[in-house]
Amino acid sequence: MPRTRLAVLAALAFGLVSLTAAGQQPPAAEKQKFDTRFEKDKSFYQKLTTSVTQNLKVAGGSEVPLKHDLTFYFKWTPVSVDKDKAVVKQTIEGVKFKLDIAGQTVEYDSADPNPAGAAGNPGLTEFFKNLVGSELTVTFKGSAIEKVDGRDEMLRKLGTINPQIEQLLKQILTDEALKEMTDPAAGLTPPAEKAVNESWEKKSTLSLGPIGSYDRTMTYTYKGKDTEKKDLERVEVKPSLQYKPPAAGAQGLPFAVKGGKFETKEVKQGVILYDAKKGRVESVRINIVLNGDLDVTIGSAEAKVNLMQDQKTELDTSDTTLMPKKP
Repeated sequence: MPRTRLAVLAALAFGLVSLTAAGQQPPAAEKQKFDTRFEKDKSFYQKLTTSVTQNLKVAGGSEVPLKHDLTFYFKWTPVSVDKDKAVVKQTIEGVKFKLDIAGQTVEYDSADPNPAGAAGNPGLTEFFKNLVGSELTVTFKGSAIEKVDGRDEMLRKLGTINPQIEQLLKQILTDEALKEMTDPAAGLTPPAEKAVNESWEKKSTLSLGPIGSYDRTMTYTYKGKDTEKKDLERVEVKPSLQYKPPAAGAQGLPFAVKGGKFETKEVKQGVILYDAKKGRVESVRINIVLNGDLDVTIGSAEAKVNLMQDQKTELDTSDTTLMPKKP
């Protein structure tokens, strides 16, 4: 009898526990907010490097290899922060550039007053020299960029080198292009918090004026804490681009792109690391490979050009300047 009573009590207790458990909701999955936060007068710094390897082959002709590496050093200074609005100055602290076309090299480094390859193209090196010290004023509403001021002054400064450059830049540096260029989060601004393994897309058009444009799709997936840098949140990103030729009659270059197909052939996984404590993107690593054929007109001659392009982008953020010391 005692054993029977114990059995009944045990069964009753188990039933109550089961009933209680059934009525409880499982804990909600933690979500992460990816915002960009600013603190007045507290500057931060970024280094943005783009490395591009291209191979052009004209039908019936020879191949032309091209490689260029371009690094910008930025300083970000919040001049006012009020509730959900912030006004931040972006200053170009320095520029480093190296271009190699079929073995011919042109170089410029703002940290070195006499770089070895500066004489190769004085117009190009003068262009980058004039960029150093340029400022843009960026107004943020939340994490979104509301407006960018300073475009006209920058264009005038660059236009002193060559009026044609100013006209070309006016076509390329649109308001939307400037917003993208001055985004310290590198596009990582989802509209809502995200749970681990949740994905989202961002679509945009990158206009290059007389060169054409790219329809771009970035697919992001939040993966939780990074396995190596455990204090940072890891977001994996897969980019996809599709080229569109410019409208008929577009001018500004010694050649014209009439048509063709140029798109992502190999989707590679990139990584963005986000610092939730500081409220900013800490690093970005993205690799995009494009391939296709373009119909190009140079003067009265028409040609079909096969183009392969491998582009790597790296962005790093720091509390102190990332500019190298001058030799």
